[in-house]
Amino acid sequence: MKPSLRAALPWAVIVIAAAAAALLRYGLIEPQEMQHACEGNALWWCGARDLVVQGFLSYGYGYAAIVVALLALVWRSVGIATLAACIGVLALQLYCYEGGALALLVGMLRLVRVQTDRQPGLASA
Repeated sequence: MKPSLRAALPWAVIVIAAAAAALLRYGLIEPQEMQHACEGNALWWCGARDLVVQGFLSYGYGYAAIVVALLALVWRSVGIATLAACIGVLALQLYCYEGGALALLVGMLRLVRVQTDRQPGLASA
């Protein structure tokens, strides 16, 4: 894999996670039609929708984002940094603003740092 593609891949994953989180929020959670469809005759996807709603009502996404952000600070890994940013974006979209913002910031800063350290010539400049 080309070095430029390898460097861009985590950022593309973060953008895809942001788009998926926005689709989840604006396509499944917020529309009144979805809420009304799950009130009476429960459809097959209503259980998953209820789990997503319970996740942000209990601030579960925010707590998960903070935990992964702390892991990203401890481990210097592209994967953990990308995961922290992705969960941060998910938490931001699903109403857990504080934890999501912290995880997104920590994940992106850690990702930049790890990628910079891995490129010869840039780390010493």
